Amino acid sequence: MSTVKDDSGLTRKDFETDQEVRWCPGCGDYAILNAVQSVFPQLGVPKEKFVVVSGIGCSSRFPYYMNTFGFHTIHGRAPAIATGVKVANPELKVWVVTGDGDALSIGGNHLIHAMRKNIGLKILMFNNRIYGLTKGQYSPTSEVGKRTKSTPYGSVDAPLNPLSLVLGAEATFVARSVDVYKQHLQDTLKQAASHNGTAFVEIYQNCNIFNDKAFESFTERKVREEMNITLTPGEPVRFGKDGAKGLRWDGRQFEIVDATQTKDLYVHDPTDPDPTMAFALSRLSQTEFPVPIGVFRSVKRQSLEQGIWSQLHQVQESQGDGDLQKMLHSGDTWEVK
Repeated sequence: MSTVKDDSGLTRKDFETDQEVRWCPGCGDYAILNAVQSVFPQLGVPKEKFVVVSGIGCSSRFPYYMNTFGFHTIHGRAPAIATGVKVANPELKVWVVTGDGDALSIGGNHLIHAMRKNIGLKILMFNNRIYGLTKGQYSPTSEVGKRTKSTPYGSVDAPLNPLSLVLGAEATFVARSVDVYKQHLQDTLKQAASHNGTAFVEIYQNCNIFNDKAFESFTERKVREEMNITLTPGEPVRFGKDGAKGLRWDGRQFEIVDATQTKDLYVHDPTDPDPTMAFALSRLSQTEFPVPIGVFRSVKRQSLEQGIWSQLHQVQESQGDGDLQKMLHSGDTWEVK
């Protein structure tokens, strides 16, 4: 384990706790925990400025394993509670840890409005396409035909596409990584950390007990080159051995072309204010195309907490400090006897 200190003087060990990590051996959550504990010391932020908020699920044990302020909340409501934390103290770095079940079923409404409001939260959604904590029922991201304890003959539900959902909700930062892609995951977390506003990161995470090898069709080393598209800002989208294949936009949809024979490749621009191309890229994981990873969208917009505090200061300057008791006894009041 590295003990090299950054400018803040912190190391990964500073973010570890004395709690026993209680995930199943081999769970992808371990890799994500390792990544977060490795990235936090590199952000140049005092440890007491971090807050980790979670909902319910296997992923939601996270606050116990992070030596920061934390809050293990209730099912699906982590974004709402984290919003209160961030608005009350904008200087805090508030991270939300959730899963596909927690975030997209009971928590779906809270998730989309966190995107719309652009609160300064960093939301990590672990997507294993299964309910793990409750022992293997199908989730909102499970594929059609998925056989589970709650769908013994195969799921007939159409799955949600998390990235398409948050892009439709006006998310300003949208990314995807994979638990076993150590460096890529850390780089993605750093980019999310530096974003002003809501940053949503979907992390494909293997549940080796109830949905093992769910992502092996594109994560196995022997197929990664052909089945992953790594999005690099300002670069033509290429993949395959030696980048021999690429994506071309025909004005309506993407198509795979021979990158050695054409220069007419799509150049990725996550800063494009129009989310059309980011949305089109998010749909590729539901087709025969390789799976894109990286930052799909990163645009600038005022965060909710900035707007609230700016408005508050303006009102204070024009009207002075308020009187709470006077406000409570003003307007339509009555006495009950």
